[in-house]
Amino acid sequence: MANSLRDPRYRAVVARLIQLRKTAGLNQRELAERLGRTQSYVAKYELHERRLDIIQLLEILDAVEADAVAFLKESAQAWKRANKAKR
Repeated sequence: MANSLRDPRYRAVVARLIQLRKTAGLNQRELAERLGRTQSYVAKYELHERRLDIIQLLEILDAVEADAVAFLKESAQAWKRANKAKR
């Protein structure tokens, strides 16, 4: 089980969150306001300085108006493809 912020799978999830934030037309401060958090909270997970748990992930997806089920499906499929490519 991965526990590193440097894990490529985790970095891919964060990259997708950044993409979704930008697609929603939000900067870090605006997203933080929607989350009831500080801008540094958003910056820290986007810079891989803090790890998100599932509840935080779902809150972020809700704040950017993204479909959580679709996000998780896409992430799982990307993970499977990456694992197959390693073999």
